[in-house]
Amino acid sequence: MAKKECIARLSTTGATSTLRNRKTFPTSAKVPQTPPRDRSSPPAAHLPEGGLCSSNGAPARPSAGGGVSEGPWRLLVVAVLSFSTRLYKITEPPHVCWDETHFGKMGSYYINRTFFFDVHPPLGKMLIGLAGYMTGYDGTFPFTKPGDKYDLHNYWGMRGFCAVLGSFLPIFAYLIVRELSLSHTAALITATLLIFDTGCITISQYILLDPILLFFIMAAVLSMVKFNQQRYRPFAWSWWLWLVLTGVSLAGALGVKFVGLFVILLVGLHTVRDMWGLLGDLSLSLVDVTKHFLARVAGLILLPVFLYVTIFAIHFVVLNKSGPGDGFFSSAFQSRLIGNNLYDASMPEYLAYGSTITVKNLRIAGGYLHSHWHLYPEGVGARQQQVTAYLHKDYNNLWLVHRKDDNESTSGTPDLVRHGDIIRLEHKETTRNLHGHLHEAPLTKKHFQVTGYGVNGTGDTNDLWQVEVCGGKKGDLVKVLRSKVRFLHRATGCVLYSSGKTLPKWGWEQVEVTCSPYLKETPSSQWNIEDHINPKLPNISLSVLKPHFLEILLESHIVMIRGNSGLKPKDNEMNSKPWHWPLNYQGLRFSGVNDTEYRVYLLGNPVVWWMNLAGLGLYPITAAVASVALRRGFSLGQKRREHAAVLQGGGGLLLLGWLLHYAPFYSMGRVLYYHHYFPAMLFSSMLTGITFDVLLKSTDLLLHPPHSDWLQRLGHVALLLSVLYSFYLFHPLSYGMTGPLAHEPGSAMAGLKWMDSWEF
Repeated sequence: MAKKECIARLSTTGATSTLRNRKTFPTSAKVPQTPPRDRSSPPAAHLPEGGLCSSNGAPARPSAGGGVSEGPWRLLVVAVLSFSTRLYKITEPPHVCWDETHFGKMGSYYINRTFFFDVHPPLGKMLIGLAGYMTGYDGTFPFTKPGDKYDLHNYWGMRGFCAVLGSFLPIFAYLIVRELSLSHTAALITATLLIFDTGCITISQYILLDPILLFFIMAAVLSMVKFNQQRYRPFAWSWWLWLVLTGVSLAGALGVKFVGLFVILLVGLHTVRDMWGLLGDLSLSLVDVTKHFLARVAGLILLPVFLYVTIFAIHFVVLNKSGPGDGFFSSAFQSRLIGNNLYDASMPEYLAYGSTITVKNLRIAGGYLHSHWHLYPEGVGARQQQVTAYLHKDYNNLWLVHRKDDNESTSGTPDLVRHGDIIRLEHKETTRNLHGHLHEAPLTKKHFQVTGYGVNGTGDTNDLWQVEVCGGKKGDLVKVLRSKVRFLHRATGCVLYSSGKTLPKWGWEQVEVTCSPYLKETPSSQWNIEDHINPKLPNISLSVLKPHFLEILLESHIVMIRGNSGLKPKDNEMNSKPWHWPLNYQGLRFSGVNDTEYRVYLLGNPVVWWMNLAGLGLYPITAAVASVALRRGFSLGQKRREHAAVLQGGGGLLLLGWLLHYAPFYSMGRVLYYHHYFPAMLFSSMLTGITFDVLLKSTDLLLHPPHSDWLQRLGHVALLLSVLYSFYLFHPLSYGMTGPLAHEPGSAMAGLKWMDSWEF
């Protein structure tokens, strides 16, 4: 019955929808006949249950002849307000704020073509660098720490670029909600919440990845919804346009941060549901269904993958000079960077006895195997020479490779080291051997201590290590740069290991090296030979060992994933819990601490965020009531059925988007911050717009017209005034403030610290 009601409603509007040629129940208006519908268009008889007239759950949108009038002035007002609130005071404060110290610096690296490492994919930083370059920034500002003055450096272009992208968020949200609900009122409620949210303004005004990420997430959702509205015009140019834009936006979101995977999952689930509906449409041939499937594979899988890979290709081409990111990557990777000591170098290809080498650990920031004259202090294992991992090139990283039973190399061509060989490593500077024993390691108490022991290469059986090529077999040669090698201690059976932990000052704050009794292969127990000196062997150019593009693409992703998982909270570091975020429990200090500094504090407009929290509570109740009423066949008017369709379809899609962008954070072990909630906040704001709109339009359940209309208008006015007044109260958090703190007399924020956890 819901399907018939929906079809009848569309038929009486005079719209040219292809649904009009379907048989309907009699209505007050005579329906003219139209030519038969193209078979490739999904028939109305197979629309989703419950009065939904499109796969996203919103009623199929009427054309200009009926339904919602387009009125571009509303969108123009939204755009003007959005851009003006984001671009206002864009140059203030004129110093580095919060994570600008990272992403501004990375933009400079792109301008200077200097290689660096970050845990996020490169698109956002590339765009920041491009924006700076296009607006006259020369890449010379150091971005050392928050509070550093920009002085004469041109920083406004990078901030302005982020602010412009942030300005599109309310516009995109307006268009999405208008498409899902066919209600300008719901769209305007959503836009109002986002335009006047102090958190959204603050997150958009600085050199950060967040406004770029949010732009692509919202662009992907808008394109998906627009594509869905073209479902009755399959393979038309507009159908292809929105499909391609969806794919481009998905690639953009993932290219900025891995959080983009959540919107990919949202679009993927929506597409599966859409294809399931097409498969059940018996008016479509299997050829037609296959065409739909292949088009979506091309637009939503192949195109995003191609663009994502292209982003990294550009990244590697631009960043071709050695820089601070070298040490996070393998030696083979470093050999392609201009200025690195491995660039255009030559050395023997296979490890041999008598060679002088450096040994690099494969974990992120694992360091080079290192020793020096200093001993372990009293009470820390045996009082023998320290062995550590050092993150920089140094003469004390050099080791000599010897057979287990002699120091002398044979005349002529030396023998090559093979998988399974037992060797000794002698520290070149101190002539002490790499040594292991059963004493407890300094920091990792379940591991054993590694020391330097002996005199002039003479030691004992605890100096013997067995070489193991990962994935190799007995007799395999050890390739310089390319082989992953483990060193198994013969006496104790443990494996040489870089724990990643920083030693105290007695260890010069270098990285702890241990011998681990746990033999599972991990990057911490894997090493590679980087420098290799042996005058008795022929050298080869390392250019032949340079990895190809797919190898460096794979390595960069492994390093990024490890880096993300390694982001653990540090002592006394500010971080937050996911349950804090919807409550607006705790903000984030962007700039300034005391009353003499220019202070900016990231905190959402409390009225907006608590409205969103109320919306998240009211939506399930409202949707459940509407669903039960439809399921039980209650006699509902056309208006109620339309509301139910919007709640089940558009509201359900937005709730799913909120859950996908919020719930996964509960399972993450990495450090979390307040700003991680903003993608989910956009979905909750759109859901609030739809939910409040339906509730306000249902006032006729309480009062009869015209009193119900008055109550509805009163609700709109109260909502608007409460948002505007709270924005007036809290806007100094976004645009900056000086003078007394909130708890002091005369403060701009006096009396507004409604929660003790707010720190402005």
